[in-house]
Amino acid sequence: MLKFKKQDSNFRSIMKKLIILCAISLFLISCSNLSRKNKAGAWINLFDGKSLNGWKASENPGTFKVENGSIIVEGPRAHLFYVGTVMNHDFKNFEFKARVMTMPGANSGIYFHTDYQEKGFPSKGHEVQVNNSHTDWRRTGSLYSIQDVKEVTVKDNEWFTEHIIVRGKKVTIKINDKTVVEYIEPDNVERSKDQAGRVISNGTFALQGHDPKSKVFYKEVMVRPLPY
Repeated sequence: MLKFKKQDSNFRSIMKKLIILCAISLFLISCSNLSRKNKAGAWINLFDGKSLNGWKASENPGTFKVENGSIIVEGPRAHLFYVGTVMNHDFKNFEFKARVMTMPGANSGIYFHTDYQEKGFPSKGHEVQVNNSHTDWRRTGSLYSIQDVKEVTVKDNEWFTEHIIVRGKKVTIKINDKTVVEYIEPDNVERSKDQAGRVISNGTFALQGHDPKSKVFYKEVMVRPLPY
């Protein structure tokens, strides 16, 4: 009888230790997963400052050129799509930043979650507006036709930072570190026929050449992929 009691006591002691070890393991796994979720990757340049390597222009390639470390956008309507190797040009959750400068009367935009399209304005993805003095009232930082900004927050002829953050269904847009848009896409969102592609999904980026009278500069174009 004494022998059985001793064995039973040893068994309970072993089981107690196993339970504690399992609890510790689960806690460490949970912490590790949380760390991975909250840790953003490093910033990655999408533009080398010298060429349009990794980018592909639609319909009017002459609208885009590189001078003095900047992409200059000037000419007939065209869009410059990122088609490079970073994330195989397919982004879902990310931070995107670019330094931008507009000339008076200029209109442009930064598309995300889009795909290469040979002609016309991209039908897939969202456009973040670049416009400080064009006749279109939607100003820099607008999530175009979804959540628009009427206030002019930056000036022509001056460099500013446009910062786009997408996490899940939330889009945050900052101009010079000031948040101008916070938008959460509703579940099962419905768009009109002409805006069917304006939903959060995945895809690449594109810089817009809006019209021959618009001149815009982009530099320090970079992305930081996010894990969730």
